[in-house]
Amino acid sequence: MERPTLRKAVSRGPSRPGQAAALLASLLTAALFCAADAVARCYPFGPRTRSVNDLGNQYVPFHAHLWDLLHGRADGNLLINWRSGYGSSFLPDLGTYLSSPFALLVALFPRDEIDLAVYVITGLKTACAGAAMAWLLLALRPGRWWAAGLLGTSYALCGWSVAVASYNPMWLDGLLALPLFCLVGEWTLAGRRPLLGVLVVALGWIANFYTAYMATLAAGLLLLLRLALGGLALRRRVAVAGRAAGTVALGVGLAAPLVTVVWAGTRHAYPGRVVDFAPVPARDMLARLLPTTYTFASPALYVGTAALLLALALPFDRRVPRRIRTGWTALAVAVALSLQWGPTHLLWHAFATPQGSAYRQAFVLCALLVMAAWQTLSHGPPDARALAAATGLLAVITAVASRSVVVHPVMWLVLPLAVTGALGGLILLGRAERTGPAEGSEPAERAERAGPAERSEPAERAERAGPAERSEPAERAERTGPAGRSEAAERAEPAGRSERAELADATGSFSRLGRLGRLGRLGRLGRLGRLGRPGRPSGRPSGRPVRVARRPRRALLVPLAALLLFGGQFGETVATSAVASRLRLGNMDDYAPWGARQRAQADAIARVDDWPAHRTEPGREQTVGNDPLLVGGQGAQYYSSLTSDVLSRTLTALGDGWTSRGRSVQSLDNDVTDALFSVGARVHSPPDPHQSRSAPPGGAPTVTRAQVPPLVTVRPPGTDTRSGFGPSPYRNQELLLGTRVYTVPRVTVRAADGTPVRRFVGVPAEGTASGVRVTARCRAGTEVYLWAPHYSGTARLDGGPEARFRTDARVTKIAAMRPLGTVPASGRVRIVLTPDLRGRIPDGAVGCLDTARLHGAVQRLTATGATRVHVSGATVEASLPPGSAGTAVVAAPRIAGWRCAAGAGPVVAAGGFHGLIAVPLDGSATTVRCVFRPPGLRLGSAIGATALLVTLLTCAFTVLRGRRAARTPLPSTTTTAPDRVGA
Repeated sequence: MERPTLRKAVSRGPSRPGQAAALLASLLTAALFCAADAVARCYPFGPRTRSVNDLGNQYVPFHAHLWDLLHGRADGNLLINWRSGYGSSFLPDLGTYLSSPFALLVALFPRDEIDLAVYVITGLKTACAGAAMAWLLLALRPGRWWAAGLLGTSYALCGWSVAVASYNPMWLDGLLALPLFCLVGEWTLAGRRPLLGVLVVALGWIANFYTAYMATLAAGLLLLLRLALGGLALRRRVAVAGRAAGTVALGVGLAAPLVTVVWAGTRHAYPGRVVDFAPVPARDMLARLLPTTYTFASPALYVGTAALLLALALPFDRRVPRRIRTGWTALAVAVALSLQWGPTHLLWHAFATPQGSAYRQAFVLCALLVMAAWQTLSHGPPDARALAAATGLLAVITAVASRSVVVHPVMWLVLPLAVTGALGGLILLGRAERTGPAEGSEPAERAERAGPAERSEPAERAERAGPAERSEPAERAERTGPAGRSEAAERAEPAGRSERAELADATGSFSRLGRLGRLGRLGRLGRLGRLGRPGRPSGRPSGRPVRVARRPRRALLVPLAALLLFGGQFGETVATSAVASRLRLGNMDDYAPWGARQRAQADAIARVDDWPAHRTEPGREQTVGNDPLLVGGQGAQYYSSLTSDVLSRTLTALGDGWTSRGRSVQSLDNDVTDALFSVGARVHSPPDPHQSRSAPPGGAPTVTRAQVPPLVTVRPPGTDTRSGFGPSPYRNQELLLGTRVYTVPRVTVRAADGTPVRRFVGVPAEGTASGVRVTARCRAGTEVYLWAPHYSGTARLDGGPEARFRTDARVTKIAAMRPLGTVPASGRVRIVLTPDLRGRIPDGAVGCLDTARLHGAVQRLTATGATRVHVSGATVEASLPPGSAGTAVVAAPRIAGWRCAAGAGPVVAAGGFHGLIAVPLDGSATTVRCVFRPPGLRLGSAIGATALLVTLLTCAFTVLRGRRAARTPLPSTTTTAPDRVGA
C-alpha cells in the first residue's frame, strides 16, 4: 500500500487503524517466517528438509490425498479412504488434519510441489494469526497501529508457533482462532454482530476443534476479565455471559457434523498409551520465555523481548489504572500456573493427556502476554520506574533459567542484543511522548493517552463507565458502526487517537486529524475547555485542528524507536525459529520432500494399478508413514491419530509391525496376507537414502505380480468365524485363509561362540565374535519367514539377502515379519542375526511357507469368490456365483460404520470375520452390497441442523425487531443544539 493511500485509510474511521495494523502484522510475519527458514537453510530456501515427525509422516501425505480428492484422482471419497489401511474412515482424518479453509489452497499447486503447498499454507495461517491479533489489540484499547502490528507479529511467531505448531500445521488454526474468538467476545459485550460471531466460532471449530477448544476457554477467560473490569451492572454481566454462551453453543452446534465424527473416531481408535502428566521444572518453564531456547517437552512461551518487558512492566506502570493492572496480571499468572497443575492440564487438553507434547495449550499464555503488553503500551510507554522493574524481573528470570537444559549458548549472544533494542525503543518512545505531539496537539490525544491521575474527572468516569452507566445516546454512539453514522457523527470521530498521531509522525504530517465529538458525546463530557490547556477560550469554534509548529525531534524519535523495536524483534525471532528448526532435525525423524524417489514409485504404481480388481501395494521400504497417500496404490500402511483399533490389532496378529505405539501400521511383505487382502501387485523399492545413510544409492523400484482372489470371497458353511487370534501369526494367517500352508519348526538359538540362548539376544561385547545363529529344519523349497517383533538388527538366511528389523526398548515400535529366502535342498535353515539392541526371539519365530498349497487355496477362493466387484466411493457391490452359501468376506477391516445386505435382504450392521467384513449367505443371494457411514455423522447432522435452525430463527427475530423499532416514531423532545467541540 502506498503511503498516501495508507494515510487515507487510517484517517477515514476507527476501523482503518485496525486494517493497517493487521496488514503490517501479516507482512512482517510472512517476512520473518521466510527469513528464519532462509537462515536455517531449510526447505524451500536450502537443502535441509522441514518435514520432521508428523509433518512428513501425516500432514504432507494427507494434503496430497486432499489434492487427489479435489482433482478427482483419489480412491474413495470424503467418507472413506481406500488407499490406506486396506480401507479406512476418512472423514475423521479430514476433520483432524484437513478441515481448515486454508487446506483447499493445495489444489492450486502442482501435485509434485505438495511440500511447497503445505509450506505456503503454514505461512498464511501464521500471517493471518498475526493480523487477527493486531486487530484484536486495537479493539481492546486504542493505541498506535504500528505497535499493534509489531505485537501481532510477536504473537504469530511466538515460541509455540515456531517450535511446535510449525510442524503440526493443523494447530495453527487454533493460533488464528484465539484472537478471532476474543473479537467475538468483544462483539458480544457490545451487542453487535451476533450472526457473524456464530459463524466465526463455527469456522474455528471446523478448522481444528482441538485447539479451537483451547481458544474457546481462553476467550471465555478474557470475556470474564472484561466483564469484571467493565463496571457493568450484575444484570448486564449475566446477559452478556448468556449471549456469549449462546454464541459458542450455536457455533459448536454448526460444526457438530464434523466434530462428532472426530469424537467417535477417537473412541474407535487404537488406544496407544496412557500418559501421566509430569510438570517441567520452573527453571525450564521460565527459560522458554527467552529467545533461542528449545526442548520438545517444555512449554514454548517466547513472545519477544519487547513484549515480555512490556508485560512484566504492567504491574508497576502507574499510568494504567490499578484495576486493569491487577486483573490482567492475575489472569496471566493463573494461566501460567494452570499449565503446571494436573487437573487444569487435563482441562486444557479436553481431559486426555496427549501422547506427544504435553503443553499444546502454551499459545494461550503467549496470547495473554501479548495482550498484557498492549495494556501497558496503549496507555503510553512505561516510565523509568516500570521499565526498571521489568528489566529487574527479566534479569531474575534469566538468572534462574541459566541453570536449565533448554538454554543453548546462542542465547547469550541474542538476548543482550534483543534487550538493548527493546529498551532503546521503549525509552525513545517515552521521550517522544514527553516531547509532545508533532502537530495537532489536541487535548483529546493527551486525554486518551493519559493515566487516571492526569485526566479530568468526567473523562475518567467516561472511560470506566460501562454501558449501563452511560446515557442512551452515548451507548448508541459507541455501538454504532461507521456505516450507520450520520455525516456529522463521522466528522465528530476522535481523530486525536494515538495511533493516528504516530502514523503522522512516521509517514508525514496530516493536515487534519479529526474531531473530538465522540468523546464529547459519551456521557456529555462537554467542551474542549474542560480537557484543554489552561487559558484556552472555551467558546472558540471547533471542528478544525490546531496547528502548531512541527517539532523535528519527535518526528525522528518515533521512527527511530519503531526501527529499534522491529530490529530487535527481527533478529531474535529469526534466531529463535532457526535454532528450533536446526535442533528439531537433530532430535526427530525427518523425511525428504517430494523428489525422484517418490516420482519413480508413483510411476511404477500407476503402470500396474487396477483397483478394485486387485490392490497395488506401495511396498515395505517406506519413505514416510503414509506412502499410499503420497505415491498412490492401496496398501496396509496408515498413520493417523485415529488409526482404528481393529486394523492395528488385526494386522499385528498377522505379523505386521508398527511405530507410534500402534497408530502407524506398516506394509507386510507376505504372500499369504497379499492373498487375503487381494494385493495383486507389490512395489519393491531400495531403502530410502534419506532414512538410511548406509543405503546403496539409486536403484529403480521393481514390481512383482501375483494371482490373488477378488476383493470379495466366500467361505464355506461351517467356517470358524468366532474364535479369536492365537499367539502365532502363521496360524492366524491360516485361520483367515482357511488352509494350512505353514510349517512352524522348533528353533534353536545360539550365540556366536555356540552357547545356547534361551530367549534374549544382545549386542555382543567389543572384541567378541558377533552374530546369533537361529537354526531349524523345513521342507526344501519352502519360503522362510522370520517373525521377531521385539528384535532390532539384521537377519540373513545363508546365501540370502539381509533383512532389517526395527524395534526399541520402550515398545513404541515393533518389527514386522520378513521373508528371508528359500530353504535349501538339505532342509537345514540357518539364520544369522546381528542385533544392535537387546531383543527377544519368540517361540515359533520361523515359519516355512508351502507356496504350492497357497496357490491351491488362492484358486479355490477365486473360483468361489465374486465374479464382479464394483467400488464407488463408500459403497462395495459384488456379484456372487449362484447358490453361494456360507460367509461372504470383504477384504477390508471391519471398522465401525459398515452396513451390509445380501441380495434383497435388509441392510444391517456388518458382521466380522477375524477383523474383516463378513456377510452371512443362505444360498439365495447372488449379490452383496456394503455401505460405509462414519459413526457420529447422523448425530452430528441432527445437532448441526438444529443449530442452523435456531441461528436462522434468531437472525429473523433480530431483523424483524429492528424493522419494528425503525417504524416506531420517536417521542418529540426539545433539545438545545449541541456545543461544538474544538479539535
